[in-house]
Amino acid sequence: MPPTNDAVRRDASPLGCSDSHHGLPELSVVIPLLDEAPNVDALYRELTETLDAWGRPYEMVFVDDGSTDGTFERLARLQASDPRLRVVRLRRNFGQTAAFSAGFAAARGRLIATADGDLQNDLREIPRMVDKLGEGFDIVCGWRKARRDPWLSRRLVSFVANRLISRVTGVRLHDYGCSLKVFQAGVVKSLRLYGEMHRFIPAIASEQGVRIAEVVVNHRPRRHGRSKYGLSRTPHVILDLVTVKFLLSYSTRPLQIFGLVGLAMGAAGGAITAWLAYIRLFGGQDIGGRPLLLFGILLLFTGVQLVTLGLLAELQVRTYHESQDKPTYHIREVIETPAGEPAPAPAPAPRE
Repeated sequence: MPPTNDAVRRDASPLGCSDSHHGLPELSVVIPLLDEAPNVDALYRELTETLDAWGRPYEMVFVDDGSTDGTFERLARLQASDPRLRVVRLRRNFGQTAAFSAGFAAARGRLIATADGDLQNDLREIPRMVDKLGEGFDIVCGWRKARRDPWLSRRLVSFVANRLISRVTGVRLHDYGCSLKVFQAGVVKSLRLYGEMHRFIPAIASEQGVRIAEVVVNHRPRRHGRSKYGLSRTPHVILDLVTVKFLLSYSTRPLQIFGLVGLAMGAAGGAITAWLAYIRLFGGQDIGGRPLLLFGILLLFTGVQLVTLGLLAELQVRTYHESQDKPTYHIREVIETPAGEPAPAPAPAPRE
C-alpha cells in the first residue's frame, strides 16, 4: 500500500533534507589546490559567475594542499571579501585524496561538487550535473569525451586504466579520472579515503547501493603550470585498485578469499603427498629425494596458513565493525508514521 498523507519520508543521510531554512548552503564546491597561484583568480571568478547565475545558496571550499607558490595568500585575499569562500590550509602536501577528504569534512551543503584547480574542468557544467542528480541519482560523474591532454602520456593510459577499473570493480564508467563530479553529501561524508583513492569514489560508494550517472562535460587545455600526474602514478593506481577490489568483494568476509585459496593449495598438496605415499608403500619407490615431495608439503602448510589467516581476518573484521558500531548495510530512506500520531486506517479490501 502506498504511504498515506500521515506518513513521513526521511532520507537515511543526515543531510538528506533541505537546509535552506537553517541558513546552510545547498551546494558545496570542493576544489583542492597545489601550487595553482596563477589560476586562483580565474577559478574563483568563473565559479562565482556560474553559481550566482544558478541562483541557489552555495559555498566554495578551497583546500590548499601545502602550496609554496603564493596560492594560499591569494585564497586568503579572496576570502576576506567573500564569506561564501572557505579556505582549508593543510600543514603540508598530503596528496589530492587527503585534500578531498578535508574538503568533504568541511563542506556543509546538501550536495557536494568537486573539480580540479587547473581550470581544465569547465565549472559551468556544475548546474547541469546538479540537475542530473535531481533525477534520482546519488553520484553524477563527468566524462571528458573530447579530452585536451597529450595522447600517449595521458589519454592512452587513462583509456586503459578506465577499462581495467570498470571491469575489476563492476562500476562501468568512461572516465574515472575526471574530478568534475557531484554527490549527495551523505554518500561521500561516510567514506574513509586513503592513498590515492579519490578516483575510485564511485566504485567504493557502490557498496552502499548508490545510483550513478555519467554525463559528457567540456574539457579545456591547461593554461598555466604543468600536470602533477603522469606515467609514474600507474603502479600506485594498480595497487589501489587491488585494495578497492578487496574492499568491495571481501571486506566483510575475508575468509572466503583466503580460505578458498588455502583450501585449493591444501587439496593440491594433499593429492601430491597421497600419490607419493601410495607409490612408496605399494610400489616400493624411494621418494625421499624427490622435489615433488617438498612441493606437496609446502602446499599443505601454506594452505593451512592461509585458512588460519582468513580466520584471523574474520575476527579482525568483526572487531572493526562492532567496536565502532559500524553497520554492514546502508539505508536509503525510512517511511513511517511520526510518534504520537494515530496510525492510518487500513485500506479497504478489494471486492471480489
